Amino acid sequence: MPKDAAVEEFAGLVRALKARDGRSYEALGRRLSVSASTLHRYCSGATVPEEFAVVDRLALLCGADEEERRALEAAWTEADRARRRAASPAPTPVPAVSAAPESNPEPSAPEPGPGPAPDPTAPDPTAPDPTAPDPTAPEAPRARPRRGAPAPLLVVAAVALVVLALAAALLGHPTRTASAPAPASTAPGRTAAPLPFTWSIGSQLWEGGCGHTYLVDRAPRAVAPPPVAADSGAWAGTHGAVHGGEALVRITVQGRSPSDAVVLHALHVRVVDRAAPLPWNAYRMDHGCGGAITPRHFAVDLDRPRPLARPVDGLDASGAEVRKIPAVSFPYKVTSSDPEELLVSARTAGCDCRWYLELEWSAGGRTGTVRITDGGKPFRTSGTRGRPAYVHDSAEGRWITDSDSGQTG
Repeated sequence: MPKDAAVEEFAGLVRALKARDGRSYEALGRRLSVSASTLHRYCSGATVPEEFAVVDRLALLCGADEEERRALEAAWTEADRARRRAASPAPTPVPAVSAAPESNPEPSAPEPGPGPAPDPTAPDPTAPDPTAPDPTAPEAPRARPRRGAPAPLLVVAAVALVVLALAAALLGHPTRTASAPAPASTAPGRTAAPLPFTWSIGSQLWEGGCGHTYLVDRAPRAVAPPPVAADSGAWAGTHGAVHGGEALVRITVQGRSPSDAVVLHALHVRVVDRAAPLPWNAYRMDHGCGGAITPRHFAVDLDRPRPLARPVDGLDASGAEVRKIPAVSFPYKVTSSDPEELLVSARTAGCDCRWYLELEWSAGGRTGTVRITDGGKPFRTSGTRGRPAYVHDSAEGRWITDSDSGQTG
């Protein structure tokens, strides 16, 4: 299948960066915390990264200037749109509704929108007016005024009609009362200063770019084949999937200034809810894959009463000798030209846990804590112990059990 033009253009820019730097896929992958095969797929156009942060980090490593980085981001945006269009099903066409011609002498009245909240102390506008005539009673024939009727009677009748019209208008349009909440206002002089850094997350990561387990509340025949790692977010959202056993979260932190560093002091874990593991089926995204590089990360045991983010060294086995990749140790400094990626591996065997992270920072005499969430919601990880596990048989195009595939655990 031919590649989309936007994807090919983006891949060409990535290839040019890699060629300019001259380092191998393995060497660049170590700096980016991705496998050599994943970086190769970016360069070939086989995969578009789900987030721009990893590509921006590559641009910085390869010495790209601001103009090149902006062009790279624009190309990634178009390629990402093409990837999403290819991954999403075609929308069902909706029959168009023809509009009424403008020459219609009797246009239909607009549909009434929601009105303001009713005041409990105000009279019910739907209650019958005791002073108004009964609408269900048959209308009495109107008496034609006699000629020569006294003028005072005509004046009284006109005044009565005006009073009734005003009453109907007031009852039909009740005014807002003081009980309606007023919009919140910011106290003068209390405008919050912007953060001296930016941060972004990736919450649908797979180990080595190819291995992950999701829990899905569906039978195997109702579950689509596993996606490529770059499309995992859309697949998980469509199936209502929850991370099974482990969730990998990547946090990219970048300062706003090239000279004024932001100091990162600590990373804390907060569990907001614990429940029994979900009784759903477990679906593995591959038959097992291994990588030459184990990235450095923070290990979190969600089953502990007070989980901690413990720094763990990475390992590089791509060369003749295994090399240790030192873990991130706090405090750590970031600037606009020297960002940092923090990889968190949160595991559980005995709970359906909802959790978030807190990152402590300081810069220029200011201090603060940033709450790291999954788009405003807690991250979610559930144990898979005892759950039916399935892998996808690509030859037969269906999900099969571990025992059928010859795998265990």
